[in-house]
Amino acid sequence: MHNVLSLILGGGRGTRLYPLTAHRSKPAVPLAGKYRLIDIPISNCINSDLNRIYVLTQFLSVSLHRHISNTYKFDPFGAGFVEILAAQQTNEAADWYQGTADAVRQQIRTIMDEVCDHVLVLSGDQLYRMDFRQLIHTHRESKADATLAVIPVSREQVSAFGLVQLDSTGRIEAFVEKPRDEATLAPFRTPAVWLERCGLRDSSRPYLASMGIYCFRRDALLELLADKPLATDFGKEVFPRCLRTHRLQAHLFDGYWEDLGTIQAYHEANLALTGDHPPFDFYLPGGVIYTRMRFLPASRVSAATLREALISDGCVIQTGARVERSVIGVRSRIGRNALIRSSVLNGADRFETEAEHAMNRERGVPDIGIGDNAVIERAIIDKDCRVGHNVQLVNRKKVANEEGPNYIIRDGIVALTRGAIIPDGTII
Repeated sequence: MHNVLSLILGGGRGTRLYPLTAHRSKPAVPLAGKYRLIDIPISNCINSDLNRIYVLTQFLSVSLHRHISNTYKFDPFGAGFVEILAAQQTNEAADWYQGTADAVRQQIRTIMDEVCDHVLVLSGDQLYRMDFRQLIHTHRESKADATLAVIPVSREQVSAFGLVQLDSTGRIEAFVEKPRDEATLAPFRTPAVWLERCGLRDSSRPYLASMGIYCFRRDALLELLADKPLATDFGKEVFPRCLRTHRLQAHLFDGYWEDLGTIQAYHEANLALTGDHPPFDFYLPGGVIYTRMRFLPASRVSAATLREALISDGCVIQTGARVERSVIGVRSRIGRNALIRSSVLNGADRFETEAEHAMNRERGVPDIGIGDNAVIERAIIDKDCRVGHNVQLVNRKKVANEEGPNYIIRDGIVALTRGAIIPDGTII
């Protein structure tokens, strides 16, 4: 694995994940109470013995830079690193990244300076656990120029993905982006012989979707990025036009994988972690997910009721509070008799002092956290929000989409912007 260089793409503006991306990039969005999305691909790399990792960033990247610099520190004698490659103006280019391929192209000098045979390109906003050594093995055994990780999907899911068409050896012969009609779909049904060879016998998922995870032979990557006209995106441009000139191979992945690109997907994926058998298990002894080490006290729960709850470090949950099927982030404070149901609380970046509490009360500003007798249902509360006493965040109007001064409703889910202030008695 020492001949493989890993590149993690920091993503674009993340508009579909707004307001969680109002002040941070997608990979910096909190996950499961104490992690960030970027921790997933970095941890997968480390667990796969890949320790030379670059993260390509562009939008609202301060929070992401801080997290990476505070979290991933390697032995100076081991030659491993996790470093930031920020978008910048150069003599050759003065534009922002225009797409996945353009982002890699603008950092081509770094790739050329590194000693490597293969380049692994990953997304920074997906939830999954993968041993990349298996992907790289497929890539080397097939002598491919590029290998794409693919996942089986059903007929109902195909409109959200780019599909690949394979021959019986797993070589990619065609692409189609988000197909909708049956005539387009027909050639993309995966050969049964290839599925059986991979051990997949689920006939309800006969199509294979690209996961946005690619392994390139280094020289082939340089060729593809230099090909004119210059392409901006791997999936839409680079791969479709090099099918006849380069060998593209598929690597089957059949585990849990979720793209957390929307408010609904983010909400559902977090809540799924609270069950007895979550689809993505942070508690596995192998494949540890790493994150920033915080020196926080254990959470304190005072005569509260917890059911299917994920409680992070440093929380205070007061008497009479009820937490049901919810994720509670670091340093969260939940007041007396508050109800938190089917919600994600991302916690706070610091504890407030008693002096700050007194000053807040004088100004009529709620403390950071959830006030007494508050009701929070099917909501996402971003970091450092101040939700007052007797507040109800329940989507009272039952609307699908709406925007307010300090909140947004998407797919019926109420989401508060980071640092939002919700005064006592407010009903949304």
